[in-house]
Parts: sequence; structure tokens; C-alpha cells
Amino acid sequence: MVPRFVDLTGPQVAALPADTVAVLPLGAIEQHGPHLPVSTDYVTATEAAEAAVRAVAEAGSAPVVLLPGLAYTKSDEHHWSAGTIWLSWDTLMRTLVDIGRSLSTSGITRLLFVNGHGGNSALGQVACREIRIRFGLRTFFAHLSVPADQGGRTSAENEFGMGVHAGHGETSLMLHLRPDLVHMELARRNVPEGLRDYEHIGFGKPVSFGWTSDDFGPDGHVGDPTAATAEHGKTIFEAAVGRLAEVIVEAHRFTTP
Repeated sequence: MVPRFVDLTGPQVAALPADTVAVLPLGAIEQHGPHLPVSTDYVTATEAAEAAVRAVAEAGSAPVVLLPGLAYTKSDEHHWSAGTIWLSWDTLMRTLVDIGRSLSTSGITRLLFVNGHGGNSALGQVACREIRIRFGLRTFFAHLSVPADQGGRTSAENEFGMGVHAGHGETSLMLHLRPDLVHMELARRNVPEGLRDYEHIGFGKPVSFGWTSDDFGPDGHVGDPTAATAEHGKTIFEAAVGRLAEVIVEAHRFTTP
């Protein structure tokens, strides 16, 4: 059973154990090329968060509660495309901080964001500190896996570390979670190999750069989804869930010297 915040009464929320970890999935509604649905980041974040919360709750490893996922976030790198619904950076910042404030009045002391969209990363980390300063919550920001453009690894060698959006990994995840929404007949390789010519600037390199997804072509994806499989997606998903479950347990006991 998944302990859901929205299923509790006000008195039940107030009676949650001290140091309960509130888990908030952050997704996105944005174009994911011609082969994946605009809900991709929302689906992966909410599914992984729910599975991790269930695992922790059933094991009794830590008190935890699942918040409803936030679908609309910072997706302006895909602003050019139909299907993208994004919040401005200040709207999302205020939203996250307001959620932290509201949780603090309910007695929640620990908040873990589970992020499924790389474009939320920098702002989410700022929000974590702002919530900590203003309301005293212990705040944490976790990815399903570290995005490739932020130093993480991509799952296909021929993506050369550039499977940052709707590539092999994400497509495999969706083939595992929602194969009915995946259009593999439209998948094609789109890897900006010209970026390999730069030593310092690029995805996952020491110097980042501002980009929008149409910089890399009209289809909006960056990577190679053509060899994606549900089996690989299952492996990625189970690894992410296991890691997130461990993160929840650590967040419950985390303190600073």
C-alpha cells in the first residue's frame, strides 16, 4: 500500500510521525520528439516515486508519505513546440516554496523532490535552500538518474553521452511503463556529434551552454531511441526505484554535524 498525503484527514496529517519524509515527484509536460508522449517526464517521475514510497512503507524502513506529482514545471527549452506547457522560472520557484511553506504548517519537516526533468535541476536546488532557510525543512533533490547534460551517463554508447532528451534511456523507460504511448515507427537517431569537437563546452562537460531543443533539429529529441527496449527500461526503472528507496531512508535519518 502506498501512503498518500491526499488520502489523509487533517488530524491524520498532524499525527504523522516526526521526521516523516514527504516525497514530491516533479515531472513536465513537454514535447519528446515524434515518438514519445508529452507526459513522459511526468509518467517516469510519478511511477518511480510511487514504487519507491511503496517499497519503503512496506518494509517499514522509514515513515514516508507521497504527495501528488507536479506536472507543469520549467520546460521553456521546449517552448517552440506544440504540446509543451511550462511555468516561468519565478512561477515555479514560488510554487515550490509555497508547497514547502504549506507542508511546514502541517508539521512536515522533511521534503524530497523526485525529479524526472533535467530542466528543473538548477531551480529545484535553489528552491531546496530557500525552503530550508525560510521554514526550516530538511530538503532533498533527487533524480531518477543524473541527466546526461549534467554529468550523468547515457545508456547507449553511440549517443556519446548526448542522450539528453527522448533518447535510448527515456524511450526504454516508456516502453516498459507505457508502451501504448510509444511510437517506435517514428523513432530516429538524432545525436549532435559536432559537439564532440569541443573539449570544454558540451553536455556533461565542465562548461555548460544555453540551449533549446530545436537547436538540434526540428524533431526536438536529442539521442538515439531506435534501439530502445522494454527490457532495458525495466532495468533502468528497477535500479532507479531501488536507489530512490535508499534515498528516502537516508533522508529520514539525515542530519548535519
